[in-house]
Amino acid sequence: MLSLLERLERGIDAATRPIVFVGVAAMIGVITLQIISRVFFTAFGWTEEVARFLLVWITFLAATLAYRGGHHIAVDFVVEALPKPPKRLLRLIADGAALVFLVALMVIGYRYMQMQGFQKSASLRLSMTWVYAVIPLSAALMSWTTLLDILSLLVRGRRRTTEEGDA
Repeated sequence: MLSLLERLERGIDAATRPIVFVGVAAMIGVITLQIISRVFFTAFGWTEEVARFLLVWITFLAATLAYRGGHHIAVDFVVEALPKPPKRLLRLIADGAALVFLVALMVIGYRYMQMQGFQKSASLRLSMTWVYAVIPLSAALMSWTTLLDILSLLVRGRRRTTEEGDA
């Protein structure tokens, strides 16, 4: 069961990576267009807004990739120095606290997204719901990762590992 859930997580990860890559490439293209248009022509007003929205989405989605890979900053030297049973318990407590935070972020982000739905962006007249939707989405993805880490600790007695390193 756990391996099936982990395969699903790898599929989500495999879908997120190209989205982040395309977002970075699009942001580079939009910023290049903005610079060229300012220097040689009249500046396109929408380029700054698109670049900002892409940056927000890229940041949140890349954070989910970093979180899954265990690349977020952590101070774990005390936990690593402990014997196995207390180490496992502290990791469960830490993952439980992270899960509570991420679920709260998901709920609050969703409510904020709904509250700002009436607002339109200045240049593109895009509903800000689309911009803020990345908050509950990324919190849900990180919650999924944390839940799998907790299940792995309970079932296997150890943390999961990923291709990038320890999760």
